[in-house]
Amino acid sequence: MPKVLISDKLSEAAVQIFRDNGVEVDFQPGLGKDPAKLAEIIGDYDGLAIRSATKATADLIAKADNLKVIGRAGIGVDNIDIPAASAKGIVVMNTPFGNSITTAEHAIAMMFACARQIPEADASTRAGKWEKSRFMGAEITRKTLGLIGCGNIGSIVADRALGLKMKVVAYDPFLSHDRAQKLGVTKVETLEELLPQADFVTLHLPKTDKTANLLNADRIKLMKKGARLINCARGGLVDEAAVAEALKSGALAGAAFDVFDKEPATDNVLFDAPNIVCTPHLGAATTEAQENVALQVAEQMSDYLMKGAISNAINAPSVTAEEAPLLKPWIALAEMLGGFAGQVTENAITEIEIEYVGRVGQLNLKPLTSALTASLLIPLVGEGGVNMVSAPIVARERGVKIAETRKDEQGAYGSYIRLIVTTEHQTRSVAGTVFSDGKPRFIQIKGIGLEAEPQQFMLYTTNDDTPGYIGALGTKLGALGVNIATFALGRSAKDGEAIALIGVDEELNADTLKEIAELSQVTQAKALAFRA
Repeated sequence: MPKVLISDKLSEAAVQIFRDNGVEVDFQPGLGKDPAKLAEIIGDYDGLAIRSATKATADLIAKADNLKVIGRAGIGVDNIDIPAASAKGIVVMNTPFGNSITTAEHAIAMMFACARQIPEADASTRAGKWEKSRFMGAEITRKTLGLIGCGNIGSIVADRALGLKMKVVAYDPFLSHDRAQKLGVTKVETLEELLPQADFVTLHLPKTDKTANLLNADRIKLMKKGARLINCARGGLVDEAAVAEALKSGALAGAAFDVFDKEPATDNVLFDAPNIVCTPHLGAATTEAQENVALQVAEQMSDYLMKGAISNAINAPSVTAEEAPLLKPWIALAEMLGGFAGQVTENAITEIEIEYVGRVGQLNLKPLTSALTASLLIPLVGEGGVNMVSAPIVARERGVKIAETRKDEQGAYGSYIRLIVTTEHQTRSVAGTVFSDGKPRFIQIKGIGLEAEPQQFMLYTTNDDTPGYIGALGTKLGALGVNIATFALGRSAKDGEAIALIGVDEELNADTLKEIAELSQVTQAKALAFRA
């Protein structure tokens, strides 16, 4: 009988689900706050069910000799060392949709609280004051709501706001116009277009390298005078000091924050600002949401431990035991192709077509398509926001059409996968195959042939095919202290467009990438990162 440790607070109903499925349960909800004790006993368990208090670090995972699955009741997996779990063959699961409605409702509640100064008015009234003239609020009706991020939660907020007779304007580079039309929102192309027209601005996107400090001081100055800002997404998306200053100067009429750059937020620059509503990361804190994610993670973990079924896995495909050895190298290739396309695509994706050529087309395509789609979307929605099971749903929500085609063996490589990505501005493709050593290879990008083995860190450039480019690029990388591991080249024709895919030893930072992009021959330079 498999044995699961629950080290955070989960509902009794979830505990019973494990038992009903034949799984032994050790329910110690306070153990997540005692990492030393947890490390002592983790080796006895097949499964670990957690929320956010437990930190599944590399050190803890190293001691988990029998652990087969970690289940996170909720969406965020930043408290789990996923590479360490993957290296040890531990499946990591989450519950990406269990608290979407709750989080969206909290954003709407915070908007109302901010607009009518409800917390301050409540405190004043209970203090025996009757300051009716002090708390002059603002109506929601007929106001413009600016959504930054219009994925799963953002689209729910949009629906609720439209029901309140608001006009909704959305900025999301990966929201298609068709999807925006179906939602009833107006899509804008830049934050600079959205911010000056919105009476309320609310954020609904993950924190990534691209979104960190997205609303900086300069962008906050672009906001409509008297606007109100709501952040129930992730801390670190907004320059908190700049918001505090805007509130003090009256540039912003109010703000409401459920998340903060550093949590627990026992001290924050926003706390001393006027007209601010603060809550302690309550977005998912409803009885219904807590119950939903707890029951869901218990069902998922039980199915895996008792039947081998994998669902909502961050780091593993949904496949049967018989299919696994055949699919494994092709799944790695699919993830590589999707990851490449997701990192180089900068506009809303409207459609992807996946061509399975030769013997790969005879396999079960569902896990391959799911792996590719998930890897394509991860750079857009963030780790934990999409996985192999949820990828088709997330793609559909974002208006991305997915097409699969099987083709007979053809070309020099015989069997390969080609991904064709269509955005609102262009169509691009990338193809790869699996060599006899079982490792994936890039074989074509943008219709240009080349052969490259993926590395953990890579540099992709497009350039004019002119003499001296390879030398100039190599010299620049050397001057920047970047060591080249592999170097692959291709071109469409003499004096035409050329591409380079270079493996490097370390991740390229923004300053290094900027210097590379400034080379006269370069038309595009992208830093890529793939799972080790």
